[in-house]
Amino acid sequence: MHESAATRKTVLLQRAPVAALVAVAVANIALAFGPLFVRLTDVGPVAAGFWRLALATPILLGAAFVMGQKPIASAKGLWWILAIAGLAFAADLASWHVGIVRTTLANSTLFGNSATLIYPIYGFLAARMWPSRPQAAALLLAAVGGGLLLGRSAELSSRHLAGDLFCLLAGILYAVYFIFMARARERMAPVPALALSSLATIPPLLILAIVLGEDILPGNWWPLVGLAVVSQLIGQGLMIYALGHLSPLVVGLALLLQPIVAATIGWIVYDERLGFADLLGAALIAAALVLVRRGPKEVLAPAPQEPKSG
Repeated sequence: MHESAATRKTVLLQRAPVAALVAVAVANIALAFGPLFVRLTDVGPVAAGFWRLALATPILLGAAFVMGQKPIASAKGLWWILAIAGLAFAADLASWHVGIVRTTLANSTLFGNSATLIYPIYGFLAARMWPSRPQAAALLLAAVGGGLLLGRSAELSSRHLAGDLFCLLAGILYAVYFIFMARARERMAPVPALALSSLATIPPLLILAIVLGEDILPGNWWPLVGLAVVSQLIGQGLMIYALGHLSPLVVGLALLLQPIVAATIGWIVYDERLGFADLLGAALIAAALVLVRRGPKEVLAPAPQEPKSG
C-alpha cells in the first residue's frame, strides 16, 4: 500500500513541472498587464484596487467552499493575522496603484516586485544569520540597479521619481504581507488563506479611496473586470499553483517575465522608451531577483500565496 502511494506521488511530481512551468509563465504575463488595467480605469488608483478585490474575492471564497476547504473554520485563531495581512496588502495595493499612474510600467513592475528582495532580509534577521555570498551580491546589485532607475526618474520629472518611491514602498508593504501570510499558511490551505486575506483588504481600500476623494463608481467596467480576472484570478491563481511545484529559483527566473512584458506594453501603448540607465538598472535588479533565491531554505522559504504584482 505504501509503495503504491509513493509510486503515485513520484508520477505526479514528474508530471507537475511541465504544467507548473506553463502556469508560472502565464501567471507572470497576466500579472504584467495589471498596471495597464489600472491606467485604463476611470476611477481613482486606490478605488481600482478596491474593485480588483471586491470583484475577485467572492469567486475565491466560492472556490474554497467548492473545494471543501472550509475557509471560515480553518481560520480559527488566525483572524488577527489575516486582518493584519489584509491591511498590509491594502496599503501595498494603494501605494502601488498610485505609483503606477506616475511612473513607467516597467519601473512600477520592477519596484513593485521588490518584496522578492526585501522578504529574505526579514528571513536573515529572524534566523540571526548573515546572507550567503550570492544573496549579499543580489542585495548589492538591487541597490545599484534601484539607484540607477530612481536617478533616471528624477531626471525625467519629480512625478516619475514619486511614482518610483510609491512602488518601492509597495514592495516593502508587500513583504510585510508575506510575513503574516507565511504564519497563516502554516495552518491554512492556499486558496482559503488568499480568499480571507483578500476579504480583509476590501474595507480599508474603500475607506482610503473615499478619504482621498477618488471617483469610486466606474463608467467603464471592463478595465476593472480585466484587473480582477487577469491579475487577481488568473495571475495570482496560477502563481499559487506554480509555487507548490517549482523551486524558488525557477519562480525567481519566471518573475523576470513581468518587467519585460510590462516594458513592452509601456512602449507599445504609451511610447515609454527605456534609456541605457533604465536598461542597466533593470538588468541589475533582474540579476538580483535570481541570485537572492539561491541560498539556505530555512531563510528563503517560499513566499506565501500571492506573489505580485499585478
